[in-house]
Amino acid sequence: MTRAAVPHPAAAKHPARTAAVLAALALGLLTGCSVAGPAEPAGAPASPSSVLLPAPKQVAEPAAVLATPAGVGEIRVEPGPFTDRVKLTALTLAKGSTVTGHLAVTSDVSDVLALELRAAFYDAGGHLVGTGAFRYQEEEAATGEHDGPRAAGTGIDFSVPADKLTGAPVGVVLSLPVLVNE
Repeated sequence: MTRAAVPHPAAAKHPARTAAVLAALALGLLTGCSVAGPAEPAGAPASPSSVLLPAPKQVAEPAAVLATPAGVGEIRVEPGPFTDRVKLTALTLAKGSTVTGHLAVTSDVSDVLALELRAAFYDAGGHLVGTGAFRYQEEEAATGEHDGPRAAGTGIDFSVPADKLTGAPVGVVLSLPVLVNE
Protein backbone atom coordinates (compact mmCIF):
# COMPACT_ATOMS: atom_id res chain seq x y z
CA MET A 1 0.00 0.00 0.00
CA THR A 2 1.47 3.33 -0.98
CA ARG A 3 0.55 6.56 0.60
CA ALA A 4 -0.13 9.55 -1.53
CA ALA A 5 1.42 12.82 -0.46
CA VAL A 6 -1.14 15.06 1.10
CA PRO A 7 -0.43 18.75 0.48
CA HIS A 8 -0.27 21.01 3.50
CA PRO A 9 -3.47 23.04 3.79
CA ALA A 10 -1.58 26.38 3.85
CA ALA A 11 0.33 25.46 0.69
CA ALA A 12 -2.87 24.84 -1.17
CA LYS A 13 -4.34 28.19 -0.14
CA HIS A 14 -1.21 30.32 -0.86
CA PRO A 15 0.96 28.74 -3.56
CA ALA A 16 2.71 32.03 -4.38
CA ARG A 17 3.70 32.58 -0.74
CA THR A 18 4.98 29.00 -0.45
CA ALA A 19 7.04 29.41 -3.62
CA ALA A 20 8.48 32.72 -2.34
CA VAL A 21 9.46 31.16 1.01
CA LEU A 22 11.11 28.20 -0.72
CA ALA A 23 12.97 30.53 -3.12
CA ALA A 24 14.23 32.68 -0.22
CA LEU A 25 15.34 29.57 1.65
CA ALA A 26 17.19 28.24 -1.42
CA LEU A 27 18.84 31.62 -2.01
CA GLY A 28 19.95 31.80 1.63
CA LEU A 29 21.43 28.31 1.49
CA LEU A 30 23.24 28.98 -1.78
CA THR A 31 24.62 32.32 -0.59
CA GLY A 32 25.78 30.95 2.76
CA CYS A 33 27.39 27.89 1.22
CA SER A 34 28.92 29.41 -1.89
CA VAL A 35 32.64 29.38 -2.44
CA ALA A 36 34.46 32.71 -2.46
CA GLY A 37 35.87 34.05 -5.72
CA PRO A 38 39.02 32.65 -7.25
CA ALA A 39 41.90 32.36 -4.84
CA GLU A 40 44.76 34.77 -5.33
CA PRO A 41 47.99 33.18 -6.48
CA ALA A 42 50.17 32.04 -3.66
CA GLY A 43 53.07 34.39 -3.12
CA ALA A 44 56.00 34.21 -0.80
CA PRO A 45 55.02 33.40 2.76
CA ALA A 46 54.72 36.41 5.05
CA SER A 47 57.69 36.87 7.31
CA PRO A 48 56.97 37.30 11.03
CA SER A 49 58.18 40.91 10.92
CA SER A 50 55.78 41.80 8.08
CA VAL A 51 52.72 40.64 10.00
CA LEU A 52 51.08 43.58 11.73
CA LEU A 53 50.16 42.85 15.30
CA PRO A 54 47.75 44.95 17.28
CA ALA A 55 49.28 46.99 20.05
CA PRO A 56 48.78 45.42 23.44
CA LYS A 57 45.93 46.94 25.43
CA GLN A 58 48.08 46.87 28.53
CA VAL A 59 51.83 46.60 28.83
CA ALA A 60 52.98 43.47 30.63
CA GLU A 61 54.49 44.00 34.05
CA PRO A 62 58.19 43.15 34.40
CA ALA A 63 59.16 39.89 36.05
CA ALA A 64 59.47 40.14 39.83
CA VAL A 65 62.56 37.90 39.73
CA LEU A 66 64.88 37.10 36.82
CA ALA A 67 65.61 33.42 36.19
CA THR A 68 69.24 34.37 35.56
CA PRO A 69 70.26 37.51 37.49
CA ALA A 70 71.77 40.32 35.44
CA GLY A 71 75.46 41.04 35.77
CA VAL A 72 76.76 44.36 37.05
CA GLY A 73 75.99 47.02 34.44
CA GLU A 74 74.26 44.50 32.15
CA ILE A 75 71.38 45.79 30.01
CA ARG A 76 69.22 43.17 28.35
CA VAL A 77 66.77 44.04 25.58
CA GLU A 78 63.56 42.08 25.94
CA PRO A 79 62.33 40.68 22.59
CA GLY A 80 59.01 42.18 21.56
CA PRO A 81 56.91 43.12 18.54
CA PHE A 82 59.06 46.18 17.74
CA THR A 83 62.60 45.20 18.73
CA ASP A 84 63.38 43.87 15.25
CA ARG A 85 62.56 47.30 13.77
CA VAL A 86 65.02 49.34 15.84
CA LYS A 87 68.70 49.40 16.72
CA LEU A 88 69.61 50.22 20.32
CA THR A 89 73.22 51.32 20.80
CA ALA A 90 75.42 52.95 23.45
CA LEU A 91 73.37 51.35 26.23
CA THR A 92 74.76 52.20 29.67
CA LEU A 93 73.57 52.04 33.25
CA ALA A 94 74.59 55.48 34.48
CA LYS A 95 74.94 56.01 38.23
CA GLY A 96 73.13 52.71 38.77
CA SER A 97 69.68 54.23 38.37
CA THR A 98 69.41 55.58 34.80
CA VAL A 99 69.64 53.76 31.47
CA THR A 100 70.94 55.86 28.59
CA GLY A 101 71.38 54.98 24.95
CA HIS A 102 70.51 55.71 21.36
CA LEU A 103 67.56 54.36 19.34
CA ALA A 104 67.41 54.33 15.54
CA VAL A 105 64.58 52.88 13.45
CA THR A 106 65.95 50.38 10.92
CA SER A 107 62.75 49.08 9.31
CA ASP A 108 61.95 52.15 7.19
CA VAL A 109 62.67 55.84 6.78
CA SER A 110 59.37 57.24 8.04
CA ASP A 111 59.28 59.55 11.04
CA VAL A 112 58.61 58.12 14.46
CA LEU A 113 55.46 59.67 15.87
CA ALA A 114 55.55 58.02 19.29
CA LEU A 115 57.60 55.51 21.22
CA GLU A 116 57.92 54.24 24.74
CA LEU A 117 60.89 52.52 26.32
CA ARG A 118 60.49 50.78 29.68
CA ALA A 119 63.28 49.78 32.00
CA ALA A 120 63.03 47.21 34.80
CA PHE A 121 65.89 47.58 37.30
CA TYR A 122 67.15 44.47 39.13
CA ASP A 123 69.49 43.90 42.06
CA ALA A 124 72.37 41.38 42.20
CA GLY A 125 69.95 38.61 43.22
CA GLY A 126 67.74 39.24 40.19
CA HIS A 127 64.91 40.88 42.19
CA LEU A 128 62.98 43.80 40.72
CA VAL A 129 63.87 47.00 42.60
CA GLY A 130 62.30 49.64 40.36
CA THR A 131 61.02 50.65 36.96
CA GLY A 132 61.21 53.66 34.69
CA ALA A 133 59.92 54.86 31.34
CA PHE A 134 60.98 57.13 28.49
CA ARG A 135 58.19 58.47 26.30
CA TYR A 136 58.63 60.28 23.00
CA GLN A 137 55.85 61.90 21.00
CA GLU A 138 56.28 63.98 17.88
CA GLU A 139 54.65 67.32 18.67
CA GLU A 140 54.90 68.69 15.14
CA ALA A 141 51.75 66.91 13.99
CA ALA A 142 49.57 68.87 16.44
CA THR A 143 51.31 72.26 16.61
CA GLY A 144 53.43 72.53 13.50
CA GLU A 145 56.51 73.08 15.70
CA HIS A 146 58.99 70.69 17.24
CA ASP A 147 61.57 71.78 19.80
CA GLY A 148 62.80 68.44 21.16
CA PRO A 149 64.94 65.66 19.72
CA ARG A 150 63.83 63.98 16.51
CA ALA A 151 63.63 60.21 16.16
CA ALA A 152 63.80 60.33 12.37
CA GLY A 153 67.06 60.06 10.45
CA THR A 154 69.94 59.14 12.70
CA GLY A 155 67.70 58.38 15.68
CA ILE A 156 67.22 59.72 19.16
CA ASP A 157 69.16 59.70 22.41
CA PHE A 158 67.17 58.56 25.43
CA SER A 159 67.43 58.44 29.19
CA VAL A 160 65.27 56.20 31.40
CA PRO A 161 65.56 57.08 35.10
CA ALA A 162 64.35 54.67 37.77
CA ASP A 163 61.30 55.63 39.81
CA LYS A 164 61.04 54.76 43.53
CA LEU A 165 63.91 52.32 43.90
CA THR A 166 63.58 49.76 46.69
CA GLY A 167 67.17 48.53 46.42
CA ALA A 168 70.46 48.97 44.58
CA PRO A 169 70.10 48.06 40.88
CA VAL A 170 72.96 46.35 39.08
CA GLY A 171 71.24 45.39 35.82
CA VAL A 172 68.32 46.36 33.62
CA VAL A 173 65.85 44.74 31.24
CA LEU A 174 64.78 47.23 28.56
CA SER A 175 61.56 46.80 26.57
CA LEU A 176 59.90 48.72 23.73
CA PRO A 177 56.10 48.36 24.11
CA VAL A 178 55.13 51.31 21.86
CA LEU A 179 56.47 52.32 18.43
CA VAL A 180 54.29 54.35 16.04
CA ASN A 181 55.63 55.33 12.60
CA GLU A 182 54.04 57.58 9.97
